[in-house]
Amino acid sequence: MMRFFLPITLLAVASLSLSLAQSPPTEGKDAELVKRTLDARQEYQDSLIAMWTHYTKAGDRERAKWVEEELKAFHLINKPSYRLDIQDVPGPNLEAKVNVKEANDLFKEAMLYKGRGIPGTEDYTLNQRRTELLLRKILQKYPNSDKIADVAYELGDLYEGRAYRQYGRAAAFYERSYQWQKGSRTDAVMRAARLYDRQLNEKGKAIELYRLEVETDTDAARLKEADRRLAELTGGSKR
Repeated sequence: MMRFFLPITLLAVASLSLSLAQSPPTEGKDAELVKRTLDARQEYQDSLIAMWTHYTKAGDRERAKWVEEELKAFHLINKPSYRLDIQDVPGPNLEAKVNVKEANDLFKEAMLYKGRGIPGTEDYTLNQRRTELLLRKILQKYPNSDKIADVAYELGDLYEGRAYRQYGRAAAFYERSYQWQKGSRTDAVMRAARLYDRQLNEKGKAIELYRLEVETDTDAARLKEADRRLAELTGGSKR
């Protein structure tokens, strides 16, 4: 199973690091340190892949297996997104509009791994990492694919889930799902609103999204929930 990571990463070594051109400029010591950490992660991963390639070509199966185990451990480590505006979440202006076969195939493959295994086990965690790599590859290589809104939604669900629990990242991708293709996944706005409300304690952002939910959704249960939380957060229904 571990060999999955090698061809995927060789084909898309930057699949977890989207172009800086898609993010707003950042300044300060914090941004510098985050960039250094991201670069170090990528360099470490690339060096392991280079070692595996070298040992495999040389027929050194023992050392190649050592590298596989180290790369596996690297993928199992939780890697927080310390700054969503640096090499992580593309901007809101992408459009899901072009049917791209390669993107469709990658999405189907990602969904084969998503949720597979028993939560809490190593196998489950590795499958979620595989899913992340494949979904990120779509955003990197095919940013105008008509699958990107679904990709963003699935990344939101992935980051919200047990293997990650990175709620800021999840909320941002739920928002992108709605922004890149309005109406594609009708609960994306509500799921983002709940995270800002319950997990991130960003009440202003939650109110903004609950209002958007009221304006754009048609699901009776979600509308009722949004009205209730708006009343609780603002002192009166904003329907």
